[in-house]
This record gives sequence, C-alpha cells and structure tokens, in this order.
Amino acid sequence: HVQVVESGGGLVQPGGSLRLSCVASGSIFTIYAMGWYRQAPGKQRELVASITRGGSTNYADSVKGRFTISRDNAGNTVSLQMNSLKPEDTAVYYCLADASSYLYTDIRMDFWGQGTQVTVSS
Repeated sequence: HVQVVESGGGLVQPGGSLRLSCVASGSIFTIYAMGWYRQAPGKQRELVASITRGGSTNYADSVKGRFTISRDNAGNTVSLQMNSLKPEDTAVYYCLADASSYLYTDIRMDFWGQGTQVTVSS
C-alpha cells in the first residue's frame, strides 16, 4: 500500500508565498516522477509542476517563474515553493506519485494524495 500525504496549504494574500510538501511512503518499489496538480471550483484538474526521477522538471505556463518544484535525495518527498501568488492560484492542490509498488513491481500506477487547499485572497 502506498500513501501520499500533502501539507502546507492555507490562506495567503496576493503577492505572498506558500510552500507545499508531499511525502510518498509505504510499499514503494520505484518512484518514476512526482508532481503537483490543482483543481479550482468548476474547473478540471490541471498539472502545475512535475519532476522526474532524473530531476527533469515541467511547469504549467501560468506558474513559470513563480513556482519551483524540488525533491529530496531519496526522491520520495517533493516540495512546491509558490511565490507571487495570485487569486487565480486558488485551488485544491493534489500531489501525485507515479510509482510502482512491491506488490506489482513492473506496473506503474498513479497514487494521489487527499489534497490541500490554497486560497489567495485579500
């Protein structure tokens, strides 16, 4: 069983910063990539940023230059530093681990966290 747990959401004023963290744990065999997605009310879930096992990163155009994704050396903890936040960044942020488990070592699966609310408002 693989668990993905996010932390660090909250309320922040426009122009402020927040840092989200995510830890993947449990019966993980290999983590191929981790990423952050967000879903605002009435909208589809969208990719915010991702980082591969090799360290390659990818960002949504809307957050480039403002958000930075990073991971620890073990590769099972990923953070999202969010600066210059805007009201349109308000959403539930979800962490995703693209990984295989010890139960099925050759099958890649998406493991999702429960989400953390980020609200940008004055």
